[in-house]
Amino acid sequence: METKHQVHNLILLDESGSMTSIKNTIIQGFNEIVQTVKGIALQYPEQEHLITFVTFNGLGMKTLHFCEPVEKLNEIDDEKYQPDAMTPLYDAMGFSFAKLRKELEGKSEYNVLVTILTDGEENSSKEFSGATIKQLVEELSQKNWTFTYIGADHDVEKFAVSISITNTMQFNKNEADMKQMFVKEQNARMRYSQKIHTKENTSMSFYDEEEDPKKS
Repeated sequence: METKHQVHNLILLDESGSMTSIKNTIIQGFNEIVQTVKGIALQYPEQEHLITFVTFNGLGMKTLHFCEPVEKLNEIDDEKYQPDAMTPLYDAMGFSFAKLRKELEGKSEYNVLVTILTDGEENSSKEFSGATIKQLVEELSQKNWTFTYIGADHDVEKFAVSISITNTMQFNKNEADMKQMFVKEQNARMRYSQKIHTKENTSMSFYDEEEDPKKS
């Protein structure tokens, strides 16, 4: 039996208190991503899509999925997603990256797509620093990891560049802008799997405005 090319979808979702005002739109948008990833897995049967999904705030991190088949990826609701407390962004990134990197030791046929969605900069990490995260991102970027950072209410590009992430998207906290952001994210995600399928370079700009893959 031929081994499938693994595509690891690592999603880090901010669950800090400041996300409360956009809670319903975040839930709706995330659930659309769930359907997109499941659709991509069906479209490219030679790819094995796996999901690691982590939410984080000052009260702790919740790993809702870790390296599970995408079929097990569940939609979230207002019981599973309850924003509160501060934003330990570096810790969420550090622990998640390290855990997945350990899982992938000895493997070569894989890609990792990291999606970070937050409305604020780091403000409460205890274990990881910005310098450590920057080093991790630079190291993993050489090993088929692609990092994307989606944010609001701060200088998204400046912060992302400080930790060596260049694929960024900024959104305003209104329903229309967020819906547009989620559509752009889903289209980029489809292009990414299309590039893996055609063996193209996946390290190019993730959010580039190419033809909508749904039309090709």
